[in-house]
Amino acid sequence: MRNLLIASLALLLSACGGGPKTPDWKLDSISLIGRYQKAELKGRNTLAERYFEQALAAAGSAAKLDETARLHLIRCATRQASLVFEPCSGYLELARLGASAENEAYHRFLTGQWDELDGGKLPAQYRAFLANRDPARNFDILQKIGEPLSRLVAVSIAVARKQADDATLKLAAETASEQGWSRPLLVYLKLLESRAGMKEDAAELERLRARIRLVEDSL
Repeated sequence: MRNLLIASLALLLSACGGGPKTPDWKLDSISLIGRYQKAELKGRNTLAERYFEQALAAAGSAAKLDETARLHLIRCATRQASLVFEPCSGYLELARLGASAENEAYHRFLTGQWDELDGGKLPAQYRAFLANRDPARNFDILQKIGEPLSRLVAVSIAVARKQADDATLKLAAETASEQGWSRPLLVYLKLLESRAGMKEDAAELERLRARIRLVEDSL
């Protein structure tokens, strides 16, 4: 799975294609944070936290401040994909000692601090969404983000900015469904259920509730 680490945040943690051998700590960190993401998105909280702590230990064994800060950003982004919005305190604690431009740009992007945000420091797949000033175009832009987790992260920002219409929520739900990511899928199905209830759409409510039960029974 081309997860967020590999597709979006590999600037500091990616393995080298050639040249000097990639250090073991970096390979371990990449592997473990990928396992964390998979467990987190499937709602396996205990396992996810275990992998995350192991990823931190791998980077910590080399005393790598920026890479460790990046791991905290990855965790915050992965949780935000399921609409868990929280201060990224682990990142902020390390960033006060000095943050890379890429890390700081990504943190600002996640938290909606877009004033003076240098889009050139963001992963390329987010730049069109950042530059867009017309909420009516959000769906088309989000649909073009090919990497599933990156798309869900961007959708979460649209939700936080109150710019997510039904089509955008359905896009997020189906993106999560295709990957078997139970945690964000359940969140978005319940949001759609709430909207269907407000519209008194009985048929859609029945269908959504059946899907919700399937996900809940799987957890």
